[in-house]
Parts: sequence; C-alpha cells; structure tokens
Amino acid sequence: MQFPQVAKRPFFLFLLIGLALLLSSNTTWSQTLKSASWPKQNIRIVVSFTPGGAPDILARILAESWQQSLGVPVLVENRPGYGGNIGAEIVAKSEPDGYTLLIGTVGIHAINGALYEKMSFDPIKDFTPISFLASTPNVLVVNKKLGVNNLHELIDLAKLKPNQLTFGSSGVGTSLHMSGELFKEMAGIQIRHIPYKGRAQSLPDLVSGRISMLFDNLSSSLSLIKAGEVQALGVTTLKRSPAAPDIPTFAEQGLSGFEAVSWFSLMAPANLPSPIQKQLNQLTYRALNDPEVKKRLLAGGLDPAPSSAKDLSKLIAQESAKWSRVVQQSGAKLEQ
Repeated sequence: MQFPQVAKRPFFLFLLIGLALLLSSNTTWSQTLKSASWPKQNIRIVVSFTPGGAPDILARILAESWQQSLGVPVLVENRPGYGGNIGAEIVAKSEPDGYTLLIGTVGIHAINGALYEKMSFDPIKDFTPISFLASTPNVLVVNKKLGVNNLHELIDLAKLKPNQLTFGSSGVGTSLHMSGELFKEMAGIQIRHIPYKGRAQSLPDLVSGRISMLFDNLSSSLSLIKAGEVQALGVTTLKRSPAAPDIPTFAEQGLSGFEAVSWFSLMAPANLPSPIQKQLNQLTYRALNDPEVKKRLLAGGLDPAPSSAKDLSKLIAQESAKWSRVVQQSGAKLEQ
C-alpha cells in the first residue's frame, strides 16, 4: 500500500526536523542525561590539612568552578591530622557515589604506606584516581635571625651544632617532612624534625624563632617570602620556579639530583562508577584549563596539569617506589 502524497510530506518533513534537532542538541541532551543521574546533592571535597595551604587552595578553586557548572553546592571540609590520614580515611570509607572526594597528596598516596606500621585504609587500593591537579616546589625557609643566606652556610651551621637546629613541616610523612629527611641524608647533617598539623601553626613559630627552618609548599610561603618575613634558601625542584625565579634550587647549591615535589590529585573512594569518574575528570580538566584559574594558580606557585586517571595511577606507583626508599633509609616508622 502506498501513502498518499499529501500524507507522506508532513511525515518525512517532521522526521527530518526531528533528526536535525536531535543532532544539533546532542551536547545539551547528553549533559541533561548526565545531570539527571549525577549530581543530585551536595558534593564534599575533603582536604586533609588546615586551611590556607596548597591542597586547600586547589579544593576551593575546584569547588567554585564546579558549582557554576553543576548547579549544586560543592563544600570544602578540612580534616587535618596524621600526615593526611584522618581526611583520607573518611573518603576511603565513604560510599563510592561521587559525593565525597579527596584532594590526594604525595604524602597520603606515596609515602604514608611505607611510613606507618598499620593503617586503617590502603592508600592505593581504597581509592579511585580521577586526575592529577597540580604540583608545586617545596621551599626551605629559615628564620631571618639564624644568620644564613644560602644552603652552604646552613649546612656549615648544622654541622657545628648537630641536633640543635630544628625543621618544621605540616606533619609526619608529608612530602615536606620527607624533604627534610632527604636534605639531612644528602647534606650529612643532623637536624630535629618538629611536626605540625599545618602551616597555620608552623609559620608563626618560624617567624618568631621557635623553630630554625621550615619546609613548606612554595605556594603557601610565597607571600611571606615576598614580604621579607622569612628567608628562602632553596626550592626542591630540579629547575627554578617561574613564580619565584630568584630562589635557587638545592641542586644548584651542591646537592646534585635533589628533588622533592609536592603534588596534588583528585581521588574518590574505590569502585566509583566509570561514568562518574569520567565526568569528574572532564570537570577537572575544564576547570584547570580555564585561563583565569590557571593565572591564579601559577601566580601562587602552583603548576596545574590535569591528567587521565591512568597517568595518575602510573605516577602514584613511581612516587611510592621512590619515597619508600627514602622512608626506609630515614628509619622513620609510626603508628596511626
């Protein structure tokens, strides 16, 4: 049976219009479909350190960007303690539904597994990697009254006063602590480690002279360095930082091969559904490639570099092997 011409034209016309609309709105349709399944409620980003540091800065920038994209509140929760383990445990034991996330660090995912005798979670197996976020050099800053102007002078002073000088960090097992341990080993000196819960407590003690020196993220200490409140002796990357090009590297000052980078990632509980993992990766990539966001991060000493989940997993494996050796050589062991 053939349809009359008058009946066929509207049918095919409507069909063509429908197909055109479907193709032209494919992106909108896809986004609507995603938003219908996730997210439906507040998203929580856990930061395992005190406010004001690099992990906190990253979390708040991501939260701001995601709120605009997703239309749901994105909350930042600071849960410091035990080198990042308190906040990490909260996320590791949360439901893998995309509503509880962690700002991962080199300390949590590449150091603590070797440092702590027992842990209530596995720093690798209990997490789903989302994306690398950013890295920053660590920087060695000293109290200005210490009277040293470079790494050579500090090493000479430490050798004259073994175990009398102290170095602070934002916690046992953090990359800042391990930077100090690597410094002790490569320089052949003995300085005492004073761990803090975060920079909010350590920096005032450095400025007042209660501790001799401090390993900190460059992004966290940059304002104090520029204000002249502390003396920066060196950055722990192989190359100078564009954010502070006047600060020499440790390698330039005789400790060849010295490298200790603080890096940060986005992590979720293990077994996160793949569609949510992919959407979080896309959201992160979009946020960190926004020109204004990149400008803010670079100005603060953070180098944004979103990645695939696979590349992040490879990095964690490489860093775990490196820092496990440093922990073993330092003889440090802790109980959570």
